[in-house]
This record gives sequence, structure tokens and C-alpha cells, in this order.
Amino acid sequence: MAVSPTLPRPGSGAGVDPVALLERLAAGATRADRLTHLERLPARPAVGADWPAWADPEVVSAYSSRGVSRPWRHQAVAAEHAHAGQHVVLSTGTASGKSLAYLLPALTSARAGRGPRGQRGSSTLYLAPTKALAQDQLASILALGLDVRVATHDGDSSQEQREWTRDHGEYVLTNPDMLHRSLLPAHERWGRFFATVDFVVVDECHHYRGVFGAHVAQILRRLRRVCALHGSTPTFVLASATVAEPEVAAQRLTGLDVAAVTRDDSPRGEVAVGLWEPPLTALAGEHDAPTRRPATAETADLLADLVVQGVRTLAFVRSRRGVEQVAQRASDLLAEVDPALAGVVDSYRGGYLPEERRALEEDLRSGRLLGMAATNALELGIDVSGLDAVLITGFPGTRAAFWQQVGRAGRSGGGALGMLIARDDPLDTYLVHHPEALLGKPVEGTVFDPDNPYVLGPHLCAAAQEQPVTLGDLDLFGPTARGLLDDLTRAGLLRRRASGWYWTDGRRASDLADIRSTGGAQVQLVEADTGRVIGTVDGGRAHTTAHTGAIYLHRGETWRVERLDLDDHVAEIRRADVDYTTTARDVADIVIVQEREHEMWGRCRVSFGSVDVSNQVTSYLRRRVRTGEVIDETPLDLPVRTLRTSAVWWTVPDDVLTETGIATIDLPGAAHAAEHCSIGLLPLFATCDRWDIGGVSTARHPDTGLLTVFVHDGHPGGAGFAERGYATAREWLTATRATIDSCECLSGCPSCVQSPKCGNGNDPLDKAGAVLLLDALLAR
Repeated sequence: MAVSPTLPRPGSGAGVDPVALLERLAAGATRADRLTHLERLPARPAVGADWPAWADPEVVSAYSSRGVSRPWRHQAVAAEHAHAGQHVVLSTGTASGKSLAYLLPALTSARAGRGPRGQRGSSTLYLAPTKALAQDQLASILALGLDVRVATHDGDSSQEQREWTRDHGEYVLTNPDMLHRSLLPAHERWGRFFATVDFVVVDECHHYRGVFGAHVAQILRRLRRVCALHGSTPTFVLASATVAEPEVAAQRLTGLDVAAVTRDDSPRGEVAVGLWEPPLTALAGEHDAPTRRPATAETADLLADLVVQGVRTLAFVRSRRGVEQVAQRASDLLAEVDPALAGVVDSYRGGYLPEERRALEEDLRSGRLLGMAATNALELGIDVSGLDAVLITGFPGTRAAFWQQVGRAGRSGGGALGMLIARDDPLDTYLVHHPEALLGKPVEGTVFDPDNPYVLGPHLCAAAQEQPVTLGDLDLFGPTARGLLDDLTRAGLLRRRASGWYWTDGRRASDLADIRSTGGAQVQLVEADTGRVIGTVDGGRAHTTAHTGAIYLHRGETWRVERLDLDDHVAEIRRADVDYTTTARDVADIVIVQEREHEMWGRCRVSFGSVDVSNQVTSYLRRRVRTGEVIDETPLDLPVRTLRTSAVWWTVPDDVLTETGIATIDLPGAAHAAEHCSIGLLPLFATCDRWDIGGVSTARHPDTGLLTVFVHDGHPGGAGFAERGYATAREWLTATRATIDSCECLSGCPSCVQSPKCGNGNDPLDKAGAVLLLDALLAR
């Protein structure tokens, strides 16, 4: 598809009319039906406030010199809370200036607290979920020109930088992983710093959900304990995108009572939000099911169209591979129009070297790059002002993340365009045809379980190594801590003494909790011919992304995995020029360990509890890049992995099947189809991704003796997703039924009941039977 020659160029992109721009993108015979909904959000005026009387005049002057003559009201309210020692969470939209709310009291306190010789008397510990965000915050603070000693402490910091930060830093920017692995275990050497911590800033705290959120919650409890040990009781200031009940999420993260500031008083230009569905193609997928044009190909075309006009555009793409594909295809299309344009689009994702990321961020800020394809790393509060449009390739998992990404455009107060391009997926299909489910509902709250024993146990060990855990610490770590301490003692990891529990192992206890891993050691991607390491893959995902035959993209270069060595944690790779991608498939089995809760729907039963899931990657598919067409399937021989996790499941007795006349349908196919679609729809009700969860279905499960459909968390101990599914089961399964019934295909397709990761090759599936089965369940 060539770039549309009919779109006018507005030059720099300033003053874009977002509605007109969207309507032009949708014009033409080939695109007439792709725009399924257009929503106009009116402009919003600003509401200002006076600078607080306690604010340092030099800090106020620094902001004034950068064009901030007065704070917005929500900034002043949150800053007042923090200055008064009240823990606070500021939950407002993207580009609403949340950083001023915590920098004003923090920088004022740092300058006022110095001793007569300039000794550090008050400090702030700033936590960001990514190094990129911390670097952006560092640049923003340095730009103020104040004499506050600010520094980052992360994996890119040299030993000399770390020592200077420890001894002199007044505003220290780091991330939860470094706090967990570096600062807390070495708290005695950092004692003078921890003794002066008056503020802890937890930025983009909505990012901490699922298992990652549970880990961060325990790290913050350990931080509170270490600060108290050194004589400080810091005030926590949390910044979040707009989420439901932010004070609840903040309380779960910190274990403290937190006030919430949620009214957004910043200005906003008009925003046009479009929902876009790629067309059906003439190609057939598995079992001759109709397939839609890949969302990545559609995004690349739209990105090229916008860049041709001079519209500064950011395209969010779900996967690293997709980011590379979109950037490369957009560059190729632009080169057809003007070879000079090919260099104004680039990609941004995790796995790049630090200097590469910093250069890309600056190129986007400066306008040298007019277009960028990025993972959600740029969803966070990195300052990329001046963007006019955002393309979102597939629903990002939550309404909160959707609005966070849309908010990246229009940061200069002008009009902005945000567009969701649907994937061939049940949830995306549902949303583009039910816009009220996305645009007409409040955002979600974050979901995580800080008491997950697989998370809390390792952190209790780390806490014991930092300082023996006492009975007085039990309230800090929650109601399950005492039982876990006894279990850890019986396992020989801790030793019980009259004064508390002591770490006895010779290892670093912090190594027991890999807070960003999905399981297993990191796998290095090594060039087979030279031994050069080009990147790493999370050990828990290596089976699906670095198996033999897998295609891996890095900075526009395509690599094929020649061999995966799980013992040495190495994947050997070679450059490969191919026109296909690979997708791993797996099979699973499930055993009920304990039912914790249940609800009777007539004689049907909806349950929540603990399960053991056995999973094995069995094969991978090759698909054409531009069409999504399946080329072939190749078997793999990888070991079975087992985890204990949480699940929601429902059963339908035989007599109900008989009474409703559906006992004669393809029950395995009906249950299988309902399972697939319910997995696809759960992210609408729980803050998860489809790939964070799994499922198993059977016409007769040995533990229940009945037709049973399971949906389970994909993390040890659970992440709160299945529990949320149980809590919203009626609404969730009603949406599942509606998605299947309304899909325009005849017998099932990727937009309703087919799954891209089904280990059974999407067989058997009975679309009509799934509707009847869900009707029988929901009627009760």
C-alpha cells in the first residue's frame, strides 16, 4: 500500500485540526469502513493557584524563568499535602505537570535543610519504573539551574558516580530494581543518606501491577523499615495516570494511609479519538478462518501518511518485534515518496544500549524525528512535547494505559489525534464496535496482591539479611508474614532466635526475588559466528521468544535463533533476511489445589482458588509479515514447566446441558471456544495482558467431574487477574458471549474464538456451541 498522495501537508504540524485530520485519513474507497467511531473531547481551560508561602523563592524563580508563572491548582494542593507530611497520590492526566507537585517541596526542603557547611540535611529518593524516565527527570531538574545535588543511581552509573551519589546526593533518582539489589542490601554504607530521606517519590505508580506491583509493594515496606532504622520517616508522594481509587492502589503499594488528588486543572486542547479496524483480507487462516490485515501493517501505513504531512507522530506497538516492523515498513513507504524522508522515522524499545535510548529521546524532542514506533516505555512521563498524533497498535491492556498513551499527543496545548488500531483479537474487536466500553467507562484500578507468598517470602529473606526481622515488623509485612517466616525457618533459609528471624544462607537474599523476571535466569542472545552478545531475553519468556527457529528483531536487523541452550542460558543467533515472523504455541494441563471462594449460579458454579498448571511449548508457526498468512508449523522439544497459581473457573452440570438442549453439541469445542474468547476479554476487566493469563477447558475435568473452563494467572502465586475475573464474572462472561455472537465470521476466527497461542491448533472450536454454553451459564 503506497502512502496516500491526497493528504495536504500542514508543514510543522502546529495547529493541527485533529477531527479534520482523522477524517482525511479515513477518506477514500479503500478506507471508508475502517473508522468505526470518532469521539471529540472538547478543550479544557486551566485553573491556576498561588505559589505556596513556604516555597523557596529560588525554586519559584527557576520555574518562572521556564514559563511557569503560577502552578495549576492540583499541583499546589498536592505540594501542600507533601510539605505538611501527608502521604499523597496525585492521579491526573498525561502532561498535567505532576512533577512540579513533588519537586516543589523536595527541592525547597533540600535547600533549607543544609548545614552551615552545605552538609546534606534533607534528601529525596525518586523511584521510576524505567531508567529512561529517571534520565528525563534528571534533565528536567538540571534545566532549573538550581544548586541541588541531583544524580541517578542505576545500571548505567559508574562506580565513581555511585560513590558520589551515596555521599553527597540530595535528590537521588533510581528504580525499584536498584533499590532492591543495591541500596537496601548496602543500607549501612548508605546510612547517612537514608538518615536524611524526607521524601520518597514513586512516579508512574500505576505501572506497578500484577506480580511486579506485589514486588514493589514489599520493596517499599523494606525501604520504610531501613529508613526507620537510620532515623527517618519519609513522606511518600506518588504520581499516577488517571486510575480508579488511586488512594487504594497507593495504600497497597506503601502500606500507608494516602490522600488522593484527582481533579486535573491543567489545560488541554481538543482531542479527536478514533477507533480503527483493519479490513478482512482474501487470505484464510487456520481452518480457513477469515483474517484481517495485521494491525502493525495498518499502523505503518498511517504513520507514513502522517509523517508525509509533517505531523509529529508516535506509534505505540505492543511487542519489540512489532516496533521494528512498523518503523521499517514506514521508512520504506516514505522512501518511495522522498528518499530523504526515510530517516525521519525510527524505533524505540527496551534492549537498546543506554546511549542509543538517550539519543532517540533527544531526536524525538527536537523534532529531527517526525515519527517513532515505540513500546510502552514512552507511555510514561518522558517529556516529548510537541507531538500531534498517537497511533495505538492494539488495546494496551487497560483504559488507564490507553488514555496515558493518547495523552502523549497535544502536550503543547494544541489539538491532538489519538487512534486505536484494532488487532485481530476478541478484545480489540469488541472495543471498536462497543466504543462505550472504552470511552464511556471510568478507568480501572491497579490489580496486584502484596501478600502473594511467592513474592513476600523472598522479600522477608531480604529484609532479614538487611536487619533481623522482629515481631514488631509483622504489621509492616502483612497478615501472612508470620506463617511465611515459620515456613522459611523450616526450609533452613532463616534461623529463629529470641530477638527475631536471622538470614542464614551465604547468598545475597535479594537474589531470591527477581522482580522483573517472569521466571528463570536471563538468556543471552549470542551471535553464533563471533560470540558477540546483542541482547537478552527474560528466562521465563525464552521458551516462546528464543526457541530454535525463532525470528528476533533488533534495530531493524533480523536474526534467526539457531539453538537454545537452557542449561547455559544462551541462544545462538545468526543474521537472516526473511519475510516471516514466528509465534510459539503451547499446551497446558491443570489440577485444582484449593477452592477458596465460589458462587452458585443456579446449579452452575463459578469458583476461585489455587491450581497447578503444567505448560509446554510444543511448536511454532511461521507467518508472512505483511499478510499474517500461516506458512507452516514446526514442532519443538522443550521441557514442561509447572507453576502454582490462581485461577477462576466455572462448571456446568450434565443435567443443565440436557435441559437446555445443548448436550448434543460439540462440548469440547464449545468449552474451548468460550475459554479462548474469555481470555481475550479478561484484560477489559482486570489490568492484565492476554499473555499474562492462560486457560484450560474440558468437557469433563477429573477434579470436578463436569464441563469446566479455567482461566489462570501466568505467574507463580497469582497476580490478582483471575481474582478480578471472579469478582466481575457476570459482566466479563456477558461481554465474552456478546463478542462471539456478534462476530461476522461463520465458524470462528481470530477476532472471536481463535487464539494465537493455542497449542491444539485451534481445534476443536465450536463458535455457535460456545454461545449456547454461555447462555446456559449466564441464564442462571
